[in-house]
Amino acid sequence: MTWIKTISYDEAEGALKKIYERVKGPDNNVDNIMLAHSLRPHTIDGHMGLYKNVLHNSRNVLPKVYLETVGVYVSSLNRCEYCVEHHFAGMTRLMGDEGRALLVRAALEARRPEDAFSDGELAGLQYAAKLTSNAADLDVTDIQEMRDAGLDDGQILEINQVAAYFNYANRTVLGLGINLAGDDIGLSPGDSDDPNNWSHA
Repeated sequence: MTWIKTISYDEAEGALKKIYERVKGPDNNVDNIMLAHSLRPHTIDGHMGLYKNVLHNSRNVLPKVYLETVGVYVSSLNRCEYCVEHHFAGMTRLMGDEGRALLVRAALEARRPEDAFSDGELAGLQYAAKLTSNAADLDVTDIQEMRDAGLDDGQILEINQVAAYFNYANRTVLGLGINLAGDDIGLSPGDSDDPNNWSHA
């Protein structure tokens, strides 16, 4: 499950149990990425607060399916199978078109998002890739290219925050040896109007 000790839902007590109650899915399942925080439960608060607000908040303007796509691309670039599989499943569910989802995945894995996207969506994915792989090479022209492609600055911020979050999550997974064993793939918080509702469904 991970390379470090974790505390299961059944073993949890006190503050950790309360956090698990907030984040669990069906059958009391807690994703392995959350279990990995169990020796320091306060870090689940930080992780889930960031995740819920950058990806699952109704005040975001960009479609959630596109933000999930950004996450899949960043995770693919980082070779984080755990996050690719979880968020590809979520992306596919939101897309409602398995054929389109497979086309998108193939384009992202080939590092050719232009095969499936254009205009602002393509520019945002190209920016997310550069932020992931060559962040120090970014400059204001990268922002202007997204503006020229039709994105406003708030939308650019959304892409920045999703890409930055996934780089954090990928490094949590890869750095602690988190795997998919026992996880329910593709569950996510559904209540986008309540940033404090972390329940996975």
